[in-house]
Amino acid sequence: MEPIQLFVPTFHVDEVLSEIRECLEKGWTGLGFKTVQFEEAWRNYTGLKNAHFVNSATAGLHLAVRLLKEAGNWKQGDEVISTPLTFVSTNHVLLYEGLRPVFADVDEYLCLDPDAVLPQITPRTRAVMFVGLGGNVGQLPRVADLCRRNNLKLILDASHMAGTRYYGGHVGGEADVSVFSFQAVKNLPTADSGMVCFSDAELDREARKWSWLGIGKDTYARTVEKEGTYRWYYDVEHVGFKYNGNSIMAAIALVQLRYLDRDNTYRRQIAAWYDEFLEDDPRVGRVPVAPGCESARHLYQVLVENRDQVMAQMNEEKVFPGVHYRDNTVYRMYRYAAGTCPKAARASDCLISLPVHLRLTRYDVARVASCLQRALGQCI
Repeated sequence: MEPIQLFVPTFHVDEVLSEIRECLEKGWTGLGFKTVQFEEAWRNYTGLKNAHFVNSATAGLHLAVRLLKEAGNWKQGDEVISTPLTFVSTNHVLLYEGLRPVFADVDEYLCLDPDAVLPQITPRTRAVMFVGLGGNVGQLPRVADLCRRNNLKLILDASHMAGTRYYGGHVGGEADVSVFSFQAVKNLPTADSGMVCFSDAELDREARKWSWLGIGKDTYARTVEKEGTYRWYYDVEHVGFKYNGNSIMAAIALVQLRYLDRDNTYRRQIAAWYDEFLEDDPRVGRVPVAPGCESARHLYQVLVENRDQVMAQMNEEKVFPGVHYRDNTVYRMYRYAAGTCPKAARASDCLISLPVHLRLTRYDVARVASCLQRALGQCI
């Protein structure tokens, strides 16, 4: 029997190769015409005002924090409220900037609980980092309202949310800055890249300098200028980063974007099959989708007892689920907050992400569900 993996990305190979061929034939594979095209396509798709293509969502998150810190004159040791139930890059970017992650607990959607966020706000709080885990919006509107009422910036880690809509509108506009991932196994896969979307056009302009080593005018901008002896001239305004995206990744992304809604529809079908097969099993806790949310369904997560043994048993049957994520407070750099978020800690010990990708059939989903149920019976 063939193994069933957690993630297997699907690429529209011939179309992708055609887009990449154009880059190669024009001799422009770096930051340039395809990155500009994809930024425009992403703005049109999401309705967001600004979009800057970068080499990873982590780079985008770092730019988000750096630019908000610069604009707001945040100080070393200022606080950002975040979730411990996320990939570590979410919180690492706060440490990059000398900020202190303050962890708040999660709700039934495994996203930040606004009732847990509120008591964590202090005079040193500058922002809230909200993670749309698995594509779920959770209680994002309440968190956004809380930020407005307390004069806090809202950073949306939308790494799982390409194609997520809330009451018909694409997510992202609720935040001061939202960051999307197009990493290799995401819903819109490339090899690795991301998009950082500031609500403020001036911060978008600044981000383009920061992502190109602090240089005020990138190579593509200098090349497309039609006139002037000093097209080659540029200034270095500050010590920036090498975070720019490139045209090869943008070429892949342009094709994948054409199919994103169709692909996400199938992911929601897979989730519906899991719901059907598991709904009568009291041993399986299913993570709900928030009302009004049309989730991208990057993940289908369940909570079970004896998680590690259950996963090992499933592996014996060649089914390979995953865990998203370990409670970050188990890691040494965040251990100061251990025990402060009991719901997140409990979920971290029980979570399983079941396989969700476009190559799964209804039969495959039934096989995964049956495998999970057998494993639960053997791991009492």
